Amino acid sequence: MSTETVKITRLGTQGHGIAEGAQGPIYVPYALPGETVAIARNGGHGTLISITETSTDRVAPLCRHFDPDRDACGGCSLQHLADAPYRAFKRDLVIEALRSRGLTPEVGALIAAHPGERRRVVLSARKTEKDFLLGFNRAETHHIVSIEECPIASQGIMVRLGAIRAIGQVLATGSDTFRITVIETLSGLDLAADGLKPLSDKQRRAVTETVLSLKGIARVSVNGEVVIEPQKPLIDFGGVKVAPPPGAFTQATKPAEDAMAELVLAHAGKARRVLDLFAGSGTFALRLARIARVHAVESEEKPLKALEHAARNMQGLKPVTIEKRDLYRRPMMVQELKNYDAVVFDPPRAGAEAQMKELARSTVKTVAAVSCNPLTLARDLRILVDGGYRIKSVAPIDQFLWSPHVEAVALLEK
Repeated sequence: MSTETVKITRLGTQGHGIAEGAQGPIYVPYALPGETVAIARNGGHGTLISITETSTDRVAPLCRHFDPDRDACGGCSLQHLADAPYRAFKRDLVIEALRSRGLTPEVGALIAAHPGERRRVVLSARKTEKDFLLGFNRAETHHIVSIEECPIASQGIMVRLGAIRAIGQVLATGSDTFRITVIETLSGLDLAADGLKPLSDKQRRAVTETVLSLKGIARVSVNGEVVIEPQKPLIDFGGVKVAPPPGAFTQATKPAEDAMAELVLAHAGKARRVLDLFAGSGTFALRLARIARVHAVESEEKPLKALEHAARNMQGLKPVTIEKRDLYRRPMMVQELKNYDAVVFDPPRAGAEAQMKELARSTVKTVAAVSCNPLTLARDLRILVDGGYRIKSVAPIDQFLWSPHVEAVALLEK
């Protein structure tokens, strides 16, 4: 490891400052373009030691845990970047990913995220000899930084951090690290712990007693099994209340979800039959059912059942049908797709390459693509464009504030 002074020229896709070294780029977390910094270099990675020339885009971070000189939480990587260049960085991630596939559609301004909006956080937890750690991993390590605040998380989560900690302490047995996914629902916090050994009867009683002594906890589950559920956790999808299964995927912020849904619904507004692929618990399907018949396809049974139950118990919706199907192994084929006026898809980070190849050959007129990964979105859109689709617009959406992750909604027509 050597110590040297370098000039930062640009930001990388992970939000790290990049200096041009003799053997290639050097990635320096917490450094910004235009800065001259002293680093401890190990190959292509530099650890920031000091800043001798500071960027005018550098701002003071809001959170006490964002401090590279101390025990920095790895939950955020860009709290030190001013708002305007931060938004440009997020938008450029989408533009450059599309450009790498030869696509140059109109990309709108970033739909911004704000502090206190995150209704879903995933915490790391571990019992030590002297303490119980609950927080986020330090960047690129398994070391847990125990948090006392988190400006991105909702107030409903933060005011119950002590309650989450108390439940976590009862769940912890050995010194192994486990995760607690926390979702703020309409009826209280939904806590889904995973990575734990099966609970003993004594632990179950202790968890039950602890939860009943606290306020604002709707459910606690371990490895997908409900331990206690004082209130049914409910999430509102456009006026339809859904009780998702333990650990089910939900969009991280409601404002981002609402923005995505508004774009999708406006695009599919004239459709009579809509196919919702990778439907989850009904984020889009249940909203779409107000204007069209919907067929929702998802690989996991429990979210589908939650979707179906919500649809059956809500008046004023068009018919909603469901299908359990692994779209990676068995995508919807061209002959099946001909029954639909519009297709909406929101796949995991891997995208939906196999499904896109079928969709590209179809006669479906309207497509809305929702993605959490600009690179796989660009690949999937390239397939559709090569199949005759035209990209009308792309909207970048931020819901992972101060991170290098960005969502996007692309609207297409044939």
